[in-house]
Amino acid sequence: MTSDVTVRAPRFPLLLIAAFFALYVIWGSTYLVILIGIESWPPLMMGGVRFLIAGSLMFAWLRLRGAPMPTWREWRAGGIVGILLLSCGNGGVTMAEHWGVSSGVAALAVATVPLFTLLFSQLWGQRNTALEWAGIALGMCGIVFLNLGSNLQASPAGAVLILFSAAAWAFGSVWSQRLPLPAGPMASAVEMLVGGATLLFVSLLRGERMTQLPSTSGWVALAFLVVFGSIIAFSAYQYLLRTVRPAAATSYAYVNPAVAVVLGVLFASEHIGGAEAVAMLVIISAVVLIGLPQWRRPARQPV
Repeated sequence: MTSDVTVRAPRFPLLLIAAFFALYVIWGSTYLVILIGIESWPPLMMGGVRFLIAGSLMFAWLRLRGAPMPTWREWRAGGIVGILLLSCGNGGVTMAEHWGVSSGVAALAVATVPLFTLLFSQLWGQRNTALEWAGIALGMCGIVFLNLGSNLQASPAGAVLILFSAAAWAFGSVWSQRLPLPAGPMASAVEMLVGGATLLFVSLLRGERMTQLPSTSGWVALAFLVVFGSIIAFSAYQYLLRTVRPAAATSYAYVNPAVAVVLGVLFASEHIGGAEAVAMLVIISAVVLIGLPQWRRPARQPV
């Protein structure tokens, strides 16, 4: 005899709330934590150590749970994505902050990733709608305002690098959909291992050296980036991609800058000028405009 009673899942389960908290607050706070970390660590060395530790922990955990060893093709594909997203993307952000770009402005520049994503998607035949092109044009105006601000004008090299980082992350994200990556979280582990090793190699070529042991805050910053910024937040992002609308999962692009700006003002005495404030409004509006069509798509069933 079967029962007709249907048990409904809670509208806002605790795991879903925790995942959004990780995406908004933890990822938004990593820009400030990177700024704290590079006071004790050489920038590229810190990024390399961060991703090598996080990737090794994930790789070992997945292998113990029975995940198959990636093939050579999967290592190569994961390495390409890891270099673009982590070595060029995250490593570029870390270097830009080392060159004087404030954590809030860095987060705001990275919010342009959805704009670059739409542009690079053209290379694989995707055609943008008029609304998406309007969002891209509006976002480019936001980039102009951002570069008019005193923060990026004080560091022209940092301005170029931070935009290159956003473009590299977007290009790697689009290309990754056409590459034979390992299944599930193993792809993230491979990307972090290769991306971290690449950052350490470039750090060696640049002659980065530890002149003294990191301070307590430096060790805490590294631990936070490994555990929360690399493992927990990224896992939360993967979970949201499987359970909510795509626009909801990628909404961090216009929430992280606000979180980073507030934290930078409160804890790092950073200042956001009028040009940066206008740029934030314009760029976030552009990202929201691009995401509007996605909100009409049905939410995915939890896996």
